[in-house]
Amino acid sequence: MSALSRSQMAWRVAQDIEDGKLVNLGMGMPVEAANHIPPDRDVFLHSENGVIGVGPLAGENEINPNLVDASSRRVTLRSGGSIVDSINSFAMIRGGHIDVTVLGAFEVATNGDLANWDSRAPDRGPLVGGAMDLAACAREVWVIMAHNTRSGGPRLLDACTLPLTARACVTRVYTDIAVIDVTADGFVAREVVEGIDAQQLQARSQAPVAWADDCKVLVAPAV
Repeated sequence: MSALSRSQMAWRVAQDIEDGKLVNLGMGMPVEAANHIPPDRDVFLHSENGVIGVGPLAGENEINPNLVDASSRRVTLRSGGSIVDSINSFAMIRGGHIDVTVLGAFEVATNGDLANWDSRAPDRGPLVGGAMDLAACAREVWVIMAHNTRSGGPRLLDACTLPLTARACVTRVYTDIAVIDVTADGFVAREVVEGIDAQQLQARSQAPVAWADDCKVLVAPAV
């Protein structure tokens, strides 16, 4: 079994972003999905600081300190892109105009509850930020995270133990070993890396994870 790298996880997320969608990518691994969106898809990337139409990373001679993404990377503005103030940017989010948001997470519960910040880390401050608005209001919420904690603990849980970002919002989870849908009946594995069977996947998850009848092998290129 070979778990996916961070770049491969981001690549896998990007393959599911459909043509014509308005997509918000959160800080960390989520923003890396921008590097892997298929070139034949016309996608507008939204950054909550007010960039609508985030373009490629800025080259040395293209840097504009006012153009950054959620991870403070210097970016460009794509053709047709625009800049709005924070009020209008969050009006788009809270008004339900974001088709998909991709967020990092610590925990996801079987009913789709999301915990992606930790109030027990006072040295880092409360980091829930705009994720609360995005998780509650985007039409679809996708999560990208390692399947297990650094100590091997599960992240797919019966109920979240950390403060919730939003309730029953997550629709799909991308991990380093699987792609898992959140359904009315709980977690369902749609793709799993080669070498992991249903029993092994369940052993690494607390909540029950059903195995889809058409579950596929999760394969990603070396990116």
